[in-house]
Amino acid sequence: MARTILVVDHLSDWGPYYPSDQVMAFESYLATEQSDTQQRTRVINLCSSYRYLSDGYYCSLLAEARGHHVIPSVKVLNDLGKKSLYRLQLEDLSPTLTRAFKSYSKENEITLLSYFGTTRDPAFQELARLLFERFPCPILEVTLRFRQQWEITALKAISHRGLNDELETFFAEALDQFSKKVWRKGRARKAARYDLAILINPEEKLPPSNRAALKKFIKIGRQLGIDVELISQQHYIRLSEFDGLFIRETTAIDHHTYRFAKKAEAEGLVVIDDPTSILRCTNKVYLADLFRTHRVPSPRTWLLHKGNTGHLDKLEVEAGFPVVIKIPDGSFSRGIVKVHSRPELELKVDELFQKSALLLAQEFLYTDFDWRIGIFNNKALYACRYYMVKNHWQIYRHGSSRTDSGNFDTLPTFEVPKAVLDAALKATQPIGNGLYGVDVKEKDGKGYVIEVNDNPNIDSGIEDKYLGDELYVLILSEFLRRMENRSKGI
Repeated sequence: MARTILVVDHLSDWGPYYPSDQVMAFESYLATEQSDTQQRTRVINLCSSYRYLSDGYYCSLLAEARGHHVIPSVKVLNDLGKKSLYRLQLEDLSPTLTRAFKSYSKENEITLLSYFGTTRDPAFQELARLLFERFPCPILEVTLRFRQQWEITALKAISHRGLNDELETFFAEALDQFSKKVWRKGRARKAARYDLAILINPEEKLPPSNRAALKKFIKIGRQLGIDVELISQQHYIRLSEFDGLFIRETTAIDHHTYRFAKKAEAEGLVVIDDPTSILRCTNKVYLADLFRTHRVPSPRTWLLHKGNTGHLDKLEVEAGFPVVIKIPDGSFSRGIVKVHSRPELELKVDELFQKSALLLAQEFLYTDFDWRIGIFNNKALYACRYYMVKNHWQIYRHGSSRTDSGNFDTLPTFEVPKAVLDAALKATQPIGNGLYGVDVKEKDGKGYVIEVNDNPNIDSGIEDKYLGDELYVLILSEFLRRMENRSKGI
């Protein structure tokens, strides 16, 4: 379990706040030898001065030398010390500034304070979050002025010691949101051996796990000695606080979910979905070549290149109609069309080529349902049959105002036809040992892998219909095993 330390100049500097055994004077931190090299430590540097060669500067410098994760880092302090350095990271913020200043006078200089990426004025919240991601500081003073457009004219990391009573309260609340460990009760801290973050998007319409499933993860985690906390995009900078990251938001490469996975991996966390799995699974062109190389049974597949009509001629001759056309990174049946004629093919590929230079064409295999085999660490966990929407050829049908889905059955894995199970396991082996959902069609006694999803659904009432709580135990137990191995250096 990671520990958090707040370093202040003197313990008396913490007088206005609730007592916490996480607070340490700089002199004590200076004299401390790290006894447990395997335990990850995060340092929040609250010294009164961050200037070059001050106590605050040395606090961050020593923390980095000791392998601690510290905010602010020495790089951030050095960047903030020179306007020429931090201005390079502000050039793309003009749209954010324009939105924030819609109702503000252009005549006055404005100074705002960002506390761990939050600010008192909701209009500046997006700006505060973006600045905190680039310059992680406990308190960042931002000065803005309108010239030809609104600009950030100064950035400065400042101390909490000069705050009045009202701002001290806001600072304490922001710190509590940033790190739940500062005032955590001792009993809860002892009970949890590891911290697991689950990344979610509360606004996502089709999330990989519903609210009931997330509650199950939290409950089962507590039973296993894992403190499970739900986080969202705004908590990017907090990743070093955790031992593991479980992404329960639909993933994509050009997306914050991939950045979360990359940062978590770099920080030494156990992460599912790992960035390699995201890269390999979110692009169907990659999967098609992978299946071909490793002889994974799958429908006949063709690649279509924008501007190459010869590809369409070949597809018409070899596949015939109907045929399925897909964009490489679609999810939940989006970006997938079935065409029945050459004119319709030309029309649809023209539309889809607006999104990607390559498209995927697959022979159409009609089945009443698709198998979904959940695999974790190269072992089958669960099996579902997702049925097609009534009078439709897919398990999802997206309308202008609603999304329909077909029915489902959940079965024990030992009842799955061997050909289906073998195909699913063979498809994931060259990808990795993460958590995958393999879509397989069964036809004439054979299994044909359609795709491998790196971010499969784990929904309460669906995927856990047969195993119940045991499904969550199996997933979290594997997290626990990996976190224990990581702490032992295995």
